[in-house]
Amino acid sequence: MSSVEFDTNRWIWDGGCYPQLFGLGGIMVTIAILWLSTGYLGGIGLPYFPFYWLDLRFFYKKKSKKRPVRVYMDGCFDLMHYGHANALRQAKSLGDELVVGVVGDGEIVANKGPPVLSMEERLILVSGLKWVDEVIANAPYAINEEFMNTLFNKYNIDYIIHGDDPCLLPDGTDAYGAAKKAGRYKQIKRTEGVSSTNIVGRILSSLSGMEVNKNHNKASQSEAGGSLRTHLSHFLPTSHRIVQFSNAKGPGPDARVVYIDGAFDLFHAGHVEILRCARQLGDFLLVGVYSDQTVSERRGCHPIMHLHERSLSVLACRYVDEVIIGAPWEVTRDMITTFNISLVVHGTVAEGGCNGEADPYATPRSMGIFKTIASPNNITSASVARKIVDNHEAYKKRNVKKSESENKYYAGKKFVPED
Repeated sequence: MSSVEFDTNRWIWDGGCYPQLFGLGGIMVTIAILWLSTGYLGGIGLPYFPFYWLDLRFFYKKKSKKRPVRVYMDGCFDLMHYGHANALRQAKSLGDELVVGVVGDGEIVANKGPPVLSMEERLILVSGLKWVDEVIANAPYAINEEFMNTLFNKYNIDYIIHGDDPCLLPDGTDAYGAAKKAGRYKQIKRTEGVSSTNIVGRILSSLSGMEVNKNHNKASQSEAGGSLRTHLSHFLPTSHRIVQFSNAKGPGPDARVVYIDGAFDLFHAGHVEILRCARQLGDFLLVGVYSDQTVSERRGCHPIMHLHERSLSVLACRYVDEVIIGAPWEVTRDMITTFNISLVVHGTVAEGGCNGEADPYATPRSMGIFKTIASPNNITSASVARKIVDNHEAYKKRNVKKSESENKYYAGKKFVPED
């Protein structure tokens, strides 16, 4: 963390006692002051000899005012994933306050192709990230001189942040050229292995093996005896990345621990909202993220995002305190005791279901610590995927265009350090 510091020299009496005046030297200075101010040794008081008064400001230099460094990062944030979250985490590390611009729908269409999520959904997702302090809706895709001055003067932005991958406008110019020219640009490392383009590709590649029901609540396999295979993720999970996303603290001894579980695939606005509601019911929110195998077996389809990708997306949410990676389907008494769970909650909108199977929440129900909470909206992972399925031709064209720029980046990429 850094800050813009305004150093001011304070008069010796400002603030009372200072450690710089302690010790033998401090005693001598004090005696001198008393002598001058009371007229000892000659009866001459301070008012008659102002030139004797020592300028003691050099003894103490106090950093009294700090203006926080405000950094700005923008993006489309369509199909929010852990790569977006990690970019904003890195941006926040370059300052004290992070302001995020969410590009408007019209700008996305003109520069990249049709967005999958609405502006409202994207705003919920960005605002729900733990590193974000402020959000600007309908930000422009390119930072021109006018908008850059607005950032500097209205929002008090010190630096504009972007990843090491190039961001070019349709005419081939750099979208961040003005910020670079002004000397107010800083670069972060792009997160490897994921992008919205990659996720759209995974969903489109599953068309031959998956049918998404029109009720948007269930996905089923269309190939008998076959399992859905999505594009392989190139993400390499590390313990360091998990630590970077973690809050690194557990619940207090008397904390009310609330538990909620799910697949959390294609992390969306519905997930953010239900996690917000769950967090309000206690002091500490523990989230269980099902393993890939559990999702496949219990819900009849393989998740688009694998376990570690889904876990990082959940960890990045500001309402989440801790995550169980690969949580069991059934909430057992032993699990409740181990994590000191006070309340188990579940939303009214869920992916698929467990029809004909044992109730995974039977134990917390019998203990009187289970609660069904109303889901704020009816968005599901299947409904998000359905938008792409229904408009697959448009998204195929978009992905061809974006894949070309991504391939160029990977072909010429160099090592960029990350915090």
